[in-house]
Amino acid sequence: MKLINKSHVAKKMPARLAVNTICKGLFFLATLVGLLVLAILFYRIFTQGIGSLNGDFLQNFASRKPEEAGIKAALIGSIWLMVVVAPVSLLLGVGTAIYLEEYARKNWITTFIKVNISNLAGVPSIVFGLLGLTVFVRALALDRSILAAGLTMSLLVLPVIIVSAQEAIRAVPRDLREASFGMGATKWQTILKVVLPAAIPGILTGGILALSRAIGETAPLVVVGIPMFIAFLPQTVMDTFTVLPMQIYNWTSRPQEEFQQVAAAGIIVLLILLIFMNSIAVIIRNKFQKRY
Repeated sequence: MKLINKSHVAKKMPARLAVNTICKGLFFLATLVGLLVLAILFYRIFTQGIGSLNGDFLQNFASRKPEEAGIKAALIGSIWLMVVVAPVSLLLGVGTAIYLEEYARKNWITTFIKVNISNLAGVPSIVFGLLGLTVFVRALALDRSILAAGLTMSLLVLPVIIVSAQEAIRAVPRDLREASFGMGATKWQTILKVVLPAAIPGILTGGILALSRAIGETAPLVVVGIPMFIAFLPQTVMDTFTVLPMQIYNWTSRPQEEFQQVAAAGIIVLLILLIFMNSIAVIIRNKFQKRY
């Protein structure tokens, strides 16, 4: 009994190959369009802003004069923001993921929580800004401080970190857990010594990518009321501050052509910072990734 009709396969093969070639061309064209737009964007930003990017630009504060304007306060403010966002979001996010995947009972309540966490990852960022304004700025009276903004941005990236950590923990083979239990390890010892080391590449990669989103967001900070112009450096987490996206937005809103060039230089600094953070994610993944 013949399981394959060779004549039928030969008759259908040309049409299938043609469809395959068309789809391959369409996918390549889609990739090419995306790369072309990205190249045009980079060319526009670098040609417009490279002339304003120098040592004085990194060391000066914001100014009403474009030739004296700098990004020092915004750059330091962005670093201060990450000092708050990183530990808060990573600790809460990974802890929540561990509980949902390892301890929570598999029932409709847990499923409901997971679905809603996934839905929160798609909520517009301005909604988190309204939440931060209501809870942290007004109810807790933290004012327009680094702490208030950091907690608001932590809420923004928390669903992304939870989901990525869940996927990383879920990807750890069940056999590793059972082998640990067979050796007499407790639940927490298994999580700490077996599950988390195996899940670290996925957790840290997702966490750093989420922090990269936080450092480039503007809408929540606008709602919270973070100022665009500051000529001093914050000393504590309760001080007022500004960040790179807010400073760039301030420059782009000015009519002078010189400020557009200064804004382009600020965008270059922000791009370098984002590329640096994403590179760290790639290095961590390649260094700690293990095969089981």
